[in-house]
Amino acid sequence: MKNRCPWPLDDKLMIKYHDKEWGVPLHNDKKLFEFLILEGFQAGLSWKTILHKRENFRKAFDNFDFNKVAKYNKRKVNSLLKDAGIIRNKLKIEGAINNAKAFLQVRKEFGTFNKYIWGFVSGKPIQNKFKTLKELPAKTKLSDKISDDLKKRGFKFVGSTIVYAHMQATGMVNDHTITCFRFREVMQ
Repeated sequence: MKNRCPWPLDDKLMIKYHDKEWGVPLHNDKKLFEFLILEGFQAGLSWKTILHKRENFRKAFDNFDFNKVAKYNKRKVNSLLKDAGIIRNKLKIEGAINNAKAFLQVRKEFGTFNKYIWGFVSGKPIQNKFKTLKELPAKTKLSDKISDDLKKRGFKFVGSTIVYAHMQATGMVNDHTITCFRFREVMQ
């Protein structure tokens, strides 16, 4: 049996996510947008809840095509509010649309969202060396800084804790515990 971070517990989808995706440096704008939106929907909920609805979110949000999401109108918002497969929170849905528009502005300014977001870590993941889950921070000074910058650019649902979760998910930080088999794999 592999030694892994303790948070996926015995949930097959969480284990697969931990073993294949979490903490892997991600540089694709579409995937970065997907995680940004999903992390926003997670606010106040568990990642397990979001992960189990991710395929529904992909269908509902045009596979996270930020160009399409930025053009969503009131009719689309109403249809999303009726979709039992996703989190039906009007503020979060409107926030996702708003964030698609802000995302496009960042791309206009920087060429890619990837170039913008990874610029905060000079393009290289921060390699943490935590022994236990208790050591993992919920947020850091850097996530505070990124959160503030995103908010200035008009993003919603990008508090420091959400931003830090995004940094963990997209590999900007390696927060696998040092005893986890993924720690070294992700580092390379």
